[in-house]
Amino acid sequence: MAILVTGGAGYIGSHTCVELLNQGYDIVVVDNYSNSKPAALERVKKLTGKDFPAYTVDLLDRDGLSRVFAENQIDAVIHFAGLKAVGESVTIPLRYYHNNITGTLVLCDLMDEYGVKKMAFSSSATVYGLPERVPVVEDFTLDAINPYGATKVFIERILTDWQVSQPDISVALLRYCNPVGGHPSALLGEEPSGIPNNLTPYIARVASGKFEKLTVNGDDYPTPDGTCIRDYVHVMDLAAGHVSALKWLDSHTGTEAFNLGTGKGYSVLEVLRAFEKAVDRELPYVIGPRRPGNADSPEFYADTTKAREQLGFVAQYGIDEMCRDTWAFVRENPNGI
Repeated sequence: MAILVTGGAGYIGSHTCVELLNQGYDIVVVDNYSNSKPAALERVKKLTGKDFPAYTVDLLDRDGLSRVFAENQIDAVIHFAGLKAVGESVTIPLRYYHNNITGTLVLCDLMDEYGVKKMAFSSSATVYGLPERVPVVEDFTLDAINPYGATKVFIERILTDWQVSQPDISVALLRYCNPVGGHPSALLGEEPSGIPNNLTPYIARVASGKFEKLTVNGDDYPTPDGTCIRDYVHVMDLAAGHVSALKWLDSHTGTEAFNLGTGKGYSVLEVLRAFEKAVDRELPYVIGPRRPGNADSPEFYADTTKAREQLGFVAQYGIDEMCRDTWAFVRENPNGI
């Protein structure tokens, strides 16, 4: 029996594949490579010394995905596949809704057809929108403020309703915060296309000389240094969290949501200082205006009590290790994978 990993060549997916293989699982990977490269899977094989089947299939291709299920004995699914750029989702929302939601519906339909009862879903802390207080707890109201986050909310509802209709199904909704870092080997890491939407890959491009400077969007927030605070979590911790969720699926039915983060927030300037420590030099930055509208809450970090108590998940890496491993990947792979 094998674990089907959709989007397994992507940033979090590829690191999770390494963790799964190292812990003795067999895997099958599906990816359309719209946000990833086949070379990432070759590096997964190099890191683990193990081979596995990989299919170039889009989840919207029902016939292609059906062949994957027909040719492999699938025991559970970890579902990463989906479009994921917040800014882009505002520009082309219909594509995001169609791709992310319809692809999940096709996947669930085939899971029904082939009798697969367990799924860990790659959700996001964006489902909470702009919470009124922190830390954020799983029972907070879901109020996403962009189409990307809304697709996660809708898919969570779909999976919950699906499970209610079939009580022997088990679903773990993994709401993680801001993933950063890379594999300690520097063979895998975050490789965004175009201008990065997230802080650490942007700082990494400043450090590598590809960008002139970092623009900090506002320093007048009600936080200790005036910049926004976020919960960052190392991608290797997230990979371990997905394996923990698989073990939870083996002994539970129902649908449960879990926050995966460190439970601690770091400000933009704190992250910048940690990155400067990793590269051993100061990095240029300027203070700019806040982003348009009410796009950023001053402070966001997750309560991870539930994940600790039910999954045994406790983040092992701090911000220094996150920045160190982010920089190591960029330094060792100046032209990408």
